[in-house]
Amino acid sequence: MWVILLTGAAAAVACALAGTFLVLRRMSLLGDAISHAVLPGIVIAFLLTNSVSSLPVVLGAGAVGLFTVFLIETLRRTRRIKEDAAIAVVFPALFALGVLLLAQYAEHKDLDQDCVLYGEIAYAPLDTVVIGGLEIAQPLLTLSIVACLNLLFVVVLYKELKLATFDAALAATLGISPVVVHYLLMGVVSLTTVASFDSVGAILVVAFLIVPAAAAHLLTDRLPVMLALAALIGVACSTAGYFLARAIDASIAGSMATAMGAAFLLVWLFAPREGIFGRLIRRRRTRVSFAQALIVSRLDRAPATPDAVASDLAWPRRRVEEVVETALRNGFVARKGTALHATRAGLAFVQGALD
Repeated sequence: MWVILLTGAAAAVACALAGTFLVLRRMSLLGDAISHAVLPGIVIAFLLTNSVSSLPVVLGAGAVGLFTVFLIETLRRTRRIKEDAAIAVVFPALFALGVLLLAQYAEHKDLDQDCVLYGEIAYAPLDTVVIGGLEIAQPLLTLSIVACLNLLFVVVLYKELKLATFDAALAATLGISPVVVHYLLMGVVSLTTVASFDSVGAILVVAFLIVPAAAAHLLTDRLPVMLALAALIGVACSTAGYFLARAIDASIAGSMATAMGAAFLLVWLFAPREGIFGRLIRRRRTRVSFAQALIVSRLDRAPATPDAVASDLAWPRRRVEEVVETALRNGFVARKGTALHATRAGLAFVQGALD
């Protein structure tokens, strides 16, 4: 159990660190493209080495990932094809080529379509290596190394990544090449995707790359906090997904991705600033504040009864009563007999709203 949980956590952290910049750069679909398009590189390297854990597999997949980015950028620079169309042209062709190679040449070898497309993290404890007399799960070791490399990449190139992501023109002015940063990031995404294949597969790795980062983006605008939140959400969802899979006897990787989708839905609904309910609450508060300001402004001219206020503002009597009750609680208006009067606090509130 602990090997699976730690492997899922390492995959989540590695993917979150790379995926956050994909989300900020509005290149989430490119992460999907890379995760599928590297399949030919994996198959070719496997056929040459007859191993799915060798360095040539990583190099082959990484090379195809960068080649995918190069093809997409080349098509986009023609200015006749938009980026989304270029992605839609390139990655299905390469992915289809990889599936064809799988079916044609690797059908009876230790590599199949389910392994590459969906992965199986439950087998992680069975694939072990011995280092210094200690037996360690190969996927856990690989993903831990990749997570550390991704963290090192972000820390060392933090300034360059931040500038190239938010203001490419300023980065170029300061001598930082946005193109170089872009290809370095794509290389990291390719490496992370390949390292995650054994555990979550080519399809589900997209959820690990994008969903936690997208959820974190709804919660904060600060890049360091966003990176930490994306990693935390990924780890929490991978853990919850494991126990969900055990409870319903389903795919562990699929359950982890489902947990991430559920977490994003909750954040999308309840995030304080960007969530659906948060926005509705803010809009309601804004409407109530605006209505109070209008009533106080009307009463500043002369005291009036609720009926007179409703007539002057052309509002229903019920709405005036609701707003007046709120203004009374806030101390913005006061009653003197049947008439309403604006208070100093109310006038200060209106002045603050105008400022």
